[in-house]
Amino acid sequence: MNKTALLIIDMVKDFTDPEGLVFYPQNREVLPRIKKVLEECRKKDILVIFFRHSYRKNKFDKNLINMRPNCIEGSGGDEIDQMLTVDEEKDYVIKKRRYSGFFGTDLDLVLRENNIENVIITGTKTNCCIRATVTDAYYLDYNVYVVSDCVATNDDVVNDVHLSDIKKYFGKVVSSEELSELLEKGEL
Repeated sequence: MNKTALLIIDMVKDFTDPEGLVFYPQNREVLPRIKKVLEECRKKDILVIFFRHSYRKNKFDKNLINMRPNCIEGSGGDEIDQMLTVDEEKDYVIKKRRYSGFFGTDLDLVLRENNIENVIITGTKTNCCIRATVTDAYYLDYNVYVVSDCVATNDDVVNDVHLSDIKKYFGKVVSSEELSELLEKGEL
């Protein structure tokens, strides 16, 4: 059984669609590369977990105090971008209301139930949701692989600084090409 999972974090329409409430072009740029990684991981029978940043409609959420409303349940903005296909039979879709994919979700339970040791992380936003999820994965003793050309934020310098920190303290940072090599060699 494969001990690796692919986490696709918050590639939802409010972040990826030009009409989205918090869209930025970098997310659109990484989508085709994430799609390619998704297809490669599926060929290797790697567990796939999508995250949907999603706030409850008409309910208080502390996160929305400091930012404009986005990813509201039922608005369509919290739906996974149509470029990425969810396999309803195999994939997990986890809703989250905080930056980390672990906080307030059953992600750790899903990973442990599937005997996962390694997590491949892609998606948005490198300085918030990616970083928080990586940190929690590290604290929970998962081996972390962040795919550098499959994560984005709205500032390239901020993106690079966070990737540098992740590489130094929390896990491995690899390109999608390097990830393909690891998958081909059976190292993940």
